[in-house]
Amino acid sequence: MEQKNLLLAIVLSAIIMVGFQWYSASQRPEQPVQTAEQKKAAAIKPGTATSPALPSTSPGTTLSAPSSVPGAPGVAVPLPGVNGAAQKAEELKKALTASPRLRIESDRVTGSISLVGARIDDLTLKDYRETIEKDSKNISLLLPFGSSNPYYADFGWVSADTKVPDANTVWTASNQTLSPKAPVNLTWQNPAGVKFIQELSLDENYMFSVNQRVENSGNKPATVFPFGRISRTGTPEITDFYILHEGLLGVFDGVLTEIDYDEIQETKLVQNKTKGGWIGITDKYWLTALIPDQKSATDTRFSDQIQKKLDTYQVDFRGDAQTIAPGATAETSSKFFAGAKEAQLIIDYRDQHNISRFDLAIDWGWFEFLTKPIFFALVYFTDYLGNMGLSILLLTVLIKLAFFPLANKSYRAMSKMKLLQPEMVKLRERFKDDRARMNQEVMQLYKREKANPASGCLPILPQIPVFFALYKVVFVTIELRHAPFYGWIHDLSAADPLTPFNLFGLINWTPPEIIAIGVWPIIMGVTMFIQQKLNPPPPDPMQAKIFMFLPIMFTFMLARFPAGLVIYWAWNNALSVLQQYVIMRKAGAPIGNPKKT
Repeated sequence: MEQKNLLLAIVLSAIIMVGFQWYSASQRPEQPVQTAEQKKAAAIKPGTATSPALPSTSPGTTLSAPSSVPGAPGVAVPLPGVNGAAQKAEELKKALTASPRLRIESDRVTGSISLVGARIDDLTLKDYRETIEKDSKNISLLLPFGSSNPYYADFGWVSADTKVPDANTVWTASNQTLSPKAPVNLTWQNPAGVKFIQELSLDENYMFSVNQRVENSGNKPATVFPFGRISRTGTPEITDFYILHEGLLGVFDGVLTEIDYDEIQETKLVQNKTKGGWIGITDKYWLTALIPDQKSATDTRFSDQIQKKLDTYQVDFRGDAQTIAPGATAETSSKFFAGAKEAQLIIDYRDQHNISRFDLAIDWGWFEFLTKPIFFALVYFTDYLGNMGLSILLLTVLIKLAFFPLANKSYRAMSKMKLLQPEMVKLRERFKDDRARMNQEVMQLYKREKANPASGCLPILPQIPVFFALYKVVFVTIELRHAPFYGWIHDLSAADPLTPFNLFGLINWTPPEIIAIGVWPIIMGVTMFIQQKLNPPPPDPMQAKIFMFLPIMFTFMLARFPAGLVIYWAWNNALSVLQQYVIMRKAGAPIGNPKKT
């Protein structure tokens, strides 16, 4: 009976895992369907009377995207931070010298802004590398036109009655370098005397501030619509995992909207009207986001176009019309984030700039109430211990202490069940031909001895959401990316690289992923096997065989999980074995599964 309950707990755990996947997918916000009016509005061309559309993602004939680039439809382009994703040096150098540029320089980023079109299209993150190798290149987040997969942001105006700067406009910069201590003004004036100014500033991290100002020195009113845009050419490689969203996203009127790349490829256009919020494109660890004036109403769009056989994804916003009388000035302020999704930094930006739900840029998941506390606990411990792996071990101990009373009750119950095992075997032998009578006698034995077989399953259920939450933390937070442990574990967010199948690297051979079982998964399997031996043995031979293979099955299942998660599970099993051993000794229960006589 007790083994059936344990088996039931395992089955229930599997059902919960599958159900969680389904629930996560089903609870994504439904994407708005385009109405006829929206489609009509999207088709409006520049030059119409009242509501001109944003310019095309293509910068024009002068700086059009190259015709021969990798990433044809159905082929993923490299993701920032993936080994081999960096553009060819020659190609990138050529693209960066195709136009005059304004340098970007700070302690955390370096890059440049194209003065042709005022595009922020060259940005490298100084604190992050593509791999754990010391000579690995830094992450190149934004890339200019002329590179294989342009990825940029720009700001500007559209108008039906006024000549506005476009993608081929050459701007004049007030300084040669944009830095946290040196903001820059970009200026351009049309023939009618309307001057357009972009006041750019950069903080100490990843936030650009853009103040768009229009000064009308002409003799006619000018009506303009300010806009901001992010454009990304080519579909990036994604993890394609249920627990993480990668693609287009935004917060509109306080509600998060997430759109996968394949979804926008089908719908082509999704529009929202919102006050406050933000819109952007997210990778696993990196984010680009536009933050319009939080007090003004804006029109936002997610869109996809095919250009040169490549999908070009765009997120943008457009503010309301501004009519500037002769001699008057109008301005609007917005921000642009481009960098790593560092949790505390994202939260600080949310609070400092009052950005509606900006913390949702990090996919905390549906167990957010557990995920966030676990993450910040790990960060806090790491500040003192100096190692994220040690923090995971300490957190495991604290979780065990939290569940200590429940676990003790369970292990005492299992010890009692093990003491009753000889009597249960006798009952099964005596009533083997009368199953109903046998079950009746077994239940009477439980009642007489005050044994509860179901209590052995109690510690398993509360730990399931904890496991999911820790899995989420290890998988999605950049703070665990490339975080080392000890020995051969140099990245807690990646699978254990050391496997006995190539003699721990002595043989120059990479085994198939299905058998590339690392050392820590093996340790986890051994601890699971030892824990199994402490449990009451199943009387049914078939059950015994099933349980014998469970440690092997879980070893293979967890082989490619992040090392940090496997270390947690192995350490948790080891602590459980110690706790169960002590309780069984005190209860006088036999250790191990003695051979039948």
